[in-house]
Amino acid sequence: MIDELIFKAVLAGTGATVFMDLVALAQKRLLSMRSLDYAMVGRWLGHAVRGRFIHRPITASRPVPGERLIGWTAHYLTGILFAAAFLAAIGEEWLNNPSLWPALAFGALTVCAPFLILQPGLGAGIAARRTPAPNMARLKSLAAHLTFGAGLWVSAHSLSLL
Repeated sequence: MIDELIFKAVLAGTGATVFMDLVALAQKRLLSMRSLDYAMVGRWLGHAVRGRFIHRPITASRPVPGERLIGWTAHYLTGILFAAAFLAAIGEEWLNNPSLWPALAFGALTVCAPFLILQPGLGAGIAARRTPAPNMARLKSLAAHLTFGAGLWVSAHSLSLL
Protein backbone atom coordinates (compact mmCIF):
# COMPACT_ATOMS: atom_id res chain seq x y z
CA MET A 1 0.00 0.00 0.00
CA ILE A 2 2.73 2.47 0.96
CA ASP A 3 4.83 1.31 -2.02
CA GLU A 4 1.94 2.11 -4.36
CA LEU A 5 1.51 5.57 -2.81
CA ILE A 6 5.24 6.27 -3.21
CA PHE A 7 5.05 5.11 -6.83
CA LYS A 8 2.08 7.39 -7.47
CA ALA A 9 3.87 10.30 -5.78
CA VAL A 10 6.88 9.72 -8.03
CA LEU A 11 4.65 9.70 -11.11
CA ALA A 12 2.58 12.72 -10.02
CA GLY A 13 5.61 14.73 -8.91
CA THR A 14 7.54 13.97 -12.08
CA GLY A 15 4.51 14.77 -14.22
CA ALA A 16 3.82 18.01 -12.40
CA THR A 17 7.45 19.08 -12.73
CA VAL A 18 7.47 18.23 -16.44
CA PHE A 19 4.28 20.29 -16.85
CA MET A 20 5.91 23.19 -14.99
CA ASP A 21 8.99 22.95 -17.20
CA LEU A 22 6.93 22.81 -20.40
CA VAL A 23 5.09 25.97 -19.39
CA ALA A 24 8.44 27.65 -18.60
CA LEU A 25 9.77 26.57 -22.00
CA ALA A 26 6.69 27.97 -23.74
CA GLN A 27 7.08 31.26 -21.84
CA LYS A 28 10.72 31.41 -22.89
CA ARG A 29 10.00 30.68 -26.56
CA LEU A 30 6.81 32.72 -26.95
CA LEU A 31 7.33 35.57 -24.48
CA SER A 32 11.15 35.66 -24.15
CA MET A 33 10.78 35.15 -20.38
CA ARG A 34 13.87 33.89 -18.59
CA SER A 35 13.47 31.10 -16.09
CA LEU A 36 15.66 29.78 -13.32
CA ASP A 37 18.97 28.31 -14.45
CA TYR A 38 19.02 24.99 -12.61
CA ALA A 39 22.80 24.86 -12.93
CA MET A 40 22.80 27.64 -10.30
CA VAL A 41 20.69 25.43 -8.04
CA GLY A 42 23.31 22.71 -8.51
CA ARG A 43 26.08 25.18 -7.75
CA TRP A 44 24.26 26.25 -4.59
CA LEU A 45 23.78 22.62 -3.50
CA GLY A 46 27.41 21.81 -4.32
CA HIS A 47 28.53 24.59 -2.00
CA ALA A 48 25.86 23.78 0.61
CA VAL A 49 27.25 20.29 1.21
CA ARG A 50 30.53 22.04 2.07
CA GLY A 51 28.77 24.38 4.53
CA ARG A 52 28.28 27.51 2.41
CA PHE A 53 24.59 28.36 2.13
CA ILE A 54 24.53 32.07 1.19
CA HIS A 55 26.04 33.56 -1.97
CA ARG A 56 26.05 37.16 -3.19
CA PRO A 57 25.31 36.29 -5.99
CA ILE A 58 25.57 32.62 -6.86
CA THR A 59 26.92 33.46 -10.33
CA ALA A 60 30.06 34.88 -8.67
CA SER A 61 30.68 31.65 -6.75
CA ARG A 62 33.04 28.98 -8.03
CA PRO A 63 31.37 26.50 -10.41
CA VAL A 64 30.78 22.96 -9.12
CA PRO A 65 31.47 19.90 -11.30
CA GLY A 66 28.19 18.55 -12.64
CA GLU A 67 26.19 21.51 -11.34
CA ARG A 68 23.63 21.40 -14.19
CA LEU A 69 22.87 17.71 -13.59
CA ILE A 70 22.79 18.28 -9.82
CA GLY A 71 20.39 21.19 -10.22
CA TRP A 72 18.00 19.42 -12.58
CA THR A 73 18.03 16.29 -10.41
CA ALA A 74 17.26 18.37 -7.32
CA HIS A 75 14.45 20.14 -9.23
CA TYR A 76 12.75 16.83 -10.05
CA LEU A 77 13.37 15.31 -6.61
CA THR A 78 11.81 18.41 -5.06
CA GLY A 79 8.76 17.97 -7.28
CA ILE A 80 8.45 14.36 -6.16
CA LEU A 81 8.80 15.32 -2.49
CA PHE A 82 6.21 18.07 -2.88
CA ALA A 83 3.82 15.60 -4.53
CA ALA A 84 4.36 13.11 -1.70
CA ALA A 85 3.67 15.84 0.89
CA PHE A 86 0.53 16.88 -0.99
CA LEU A 87 -0.78 13.31 -1.20
CA ALA A 88 0.05 12.70 2.47
CA ALA A 89 -1.88 15.85 3.42
CA ILE A 90 -4.90 15.47 1.14
CA GLY A 91 -5.10 11.70 0.97
CA GLU A 92 -4.56 9.16 -1.77
CA GLU A 93 -8.28 9.25 -2.62
CA TRP A 94 -7.71 12.62 -4.33
CA LEU A 95 -5.86 10.73 -7.08
CA ASN A 96 -9.09 8.90 -7.98
CA ASN A 97 -11.11 12.10 -8.26
CA PRO A 98 -8.65 15.00 -8.55
CA SER A 99 -9.93 18.54 -8.17
CA LEU A 100 -8.03 21.57 -9.34
CA TRP A 101 -8.33 23.97 -6.41
CA PRO A 102 -6.50 21.93 -3.77
CA ALA A 103 -3.66 21.32 -6.23
CA LEU A 104 -3.42 25.03 -7.11
CA ALA A 105 -3.53 26.00 -3.43
CA PHE A 106 -0.74 23.56 -2.69
CA GLY A 107 1.25 24.87 -5.65
CA ALA A 108 0.89 28.39 -4.26
CA LEU A 109 2.05 27.15 -0.85
CA THR A 110 5.19 25.60 -2.33
CA VAL A 111 6.41 29.06 -3.36
CA CYS A 112 7.58 29.38 0.25
CA ALA A 113 10.54 27.14 -0.64
CA PRO A 114 12.13 29.51 -3.15
CA PHE A 115 11.11 32.60 -1.17
CA LEU A 116 12.62 31.40 2.11
CA ILE A 117 15.38 28.97 1.08
CA LEU A 118 16.54 29.12 -2.52
CA GLN A 119 16.36 32.83 -3.30
CA PRO A 120 18.19 33.87 -0.12
CA GLY A 121 20.79 31.17 -0.76
CA LEU A 122 21.37 32.34 -4.33
CA GLY A 123 21.88 35.90 -3.12
CA ALA A 124 18.50 37.31 -4.12
CA GLY A 125 17.31 37.76 -0.52
CA ILE A 126 14.07 36.62 1.08
CA ALA A 127 11.31 36.64 -1.55
CA ALA A 128 13.74 38.08 -4.12
CA ARG A 129 13.98 41.42 -2.31
CA ARG A 130 17.52 42.05 -3.59
CA THR A 131 16.63 41.63 -7.26
CA PRO A 132 16.17 44.61 -9.61
CA ALA A 133 12.40 43.95 -9.84
CA PRO A 134 11.38 42.01 -6.70
CA ASN A 135 7.64 42.07 -7.36
CA MET A 136 8.11 40.72 -10.88
CA ALA A 137 10.40 37.99 -9.53
CA ARG A 138 7.80 37.11 -6.91
CA LEU A 139 5.02 36.93 -9.48
CA LYS A 140 7.15 34.72 -11.75
CA SER A 141 7.88 32.38 -8.83
CA LEU A 142 4.21 32.23 -7.88
CA ALA A 143 3.19 31.58 -11.49
CA ALA A 144 5.76 28.79 -11.78
CA HIS A 145 4.52 27.14 -8.61
CA LEU A 146 0.88 27.50 -9.66
CA THR A 147 1.80 25.64 -12.84
CA PHE A 148 3.29 22.92 -10.64
CA GLY A 149 -0.08 22.70 -8.87
CA ALA A 150 -1.88 22.56 -12.21
CA GLY A 151 0.59 19.88 -13.24
CA LEU A 152 -0.32 17.83 -10.16
CA TRP A 153 -3.94 17.97 -11.25
CA VAL A 154 -3.10 17.04 -14.87
CA SER A 155 -0.86 14.19 -13.66
CA ALA A 156 -3.55 12.89 -11.31
CA HIS A 157 -6.08 12.89 -14.14
CA SER A 158 -3.60 10.97 -16.29
CA LEU A 159 -2.97 8.47 -13.49
CA SER A 160 -6.71 7.96 -12.94
CA LEU A 161 -7.00 6.85 -16.58
CA LEU A 162 -4.42 4.08 -16.09
